[in-house]
Amino acid sequence: MKQMEDIMLNFTVGPVQSSESVCSIGAEQVPYFRTSEFSAIMKENEKLMLKFSKAPVNSHAVFLTNSSTGAMEAVVMNCFTAKDKVLVINGGSFGMRFLQLCQIHDIPYTELKLNHGQKLTREMLYEYDNQSFTGLLVNVDETSTGVLYDTQMIGEFCRKNQMFYVCDCVSSFLADAFDMTACGADVMITGSQKVLACPPGISVVVLAPSAIERVEKSKVKSMYFNLADALKNGERGQTPFTPAVGILLQIHARLKEIEAAGGADAEVARVAAQAADFRKKIKNLPFEFVSESPANGVTPLHPLNGKAYDIFLKLKDEYHIWICPNGGDMRDTIFRVGHIGHLTHEDNTTLVNAFKDLQSKGLL
Repeated sequence: MKQMEDIMLNFTVGPVQSSESVCSIGAEQVPYFRTSEFSAIMKENEKLMLKFSKAPVNSHAVFLTNSSTGAMEAVVMNCFTAKDKVLVINGGSFGMRFLQLCQIHDIPYTELKLNHGQKLTREMLYEYDNQSFTGLLVNVDETSTGVLYDTQMIGEFCRKNQMFYVCDCVSSFLADAFDMTACGADVMITGSQKVLACPPGISVVVLAPSAIERVEKSKVKSMYFNLADALKNGERGQTPFTPAVGILLQIHARLKEIEAAGGADAEVARVAAQAADFRKKIKNLPFEFVSESPANGVTPLHPLNGKAYDIFLKLKDEYHIWICPNGGDMRDTIFRVGHIGHLTHEDNTTLVNAFKDLQSKGLL
């Protein structure tokens, strides 16, 4: 298995390919973390996360040792109660996840349902205007269908209706332009295994001052998911419990890597160029683009010949290339090609040539 993984080319949307410098840290011994040296690294991690998300002044970031779904759940638990009325944008698997979290935690909600690949328009959104909603949950890039939502438009709607605005930017952070201050988001969520291109295991929650105030007043019934406790520990550059220390060191290296290459805007431009190159190279292949409003980080494709999951298996087993399959009712109709992580235009050509080979064999 290890030998196979060493030569796999990874076009999924997480975990993604990491740079050599990030990988090398993963091979080191994990240091003890209750030290001033580790606290300084965590402080710099927070500083760069706030800078790259363009967070408001006096915002803070907390680092949770769990998948991004854990961060989604923590935000729902800490920021909403049964007294709220939340609007959830559901355009796919991850919008559905927010619905499920509201159900589990008894948060009253209304679903704004979109078809797979459908763009959210102003007209659709404003059907819910002046209806006493107190919050809004959105997956900025609905990763299952590659749809990018307009955070500025949604932010204006939230400001007008005085709604607490939560942006799941798990797949879109540093892949698509995002300005937390300009769009008025109260919370931004992301994960270590996406554009940060580190192993999975850390999620990051950026809290604007409005969110910090709400979290500190929260009476959340949880020890591990208590964001007020995480904020308090963050003041000294620490976490309440033992974190994934090695991944946090890798995140530090990756954030410094992004900063040295020009920062958030430069990284967004790099991912956008990777996506544009791939989409240009597949124009003459028998695929249909799914998204009406495509995100930079991923291209969902509907094969006109063959089943999507069969193509995923062929690429994995015969070409040593990973693409991203879908589950549920999209299993046989849509697969996804990621453009994040340590990928190049030459890697795109390798994948496109594999598609062409499948086509020549009548399998695509």
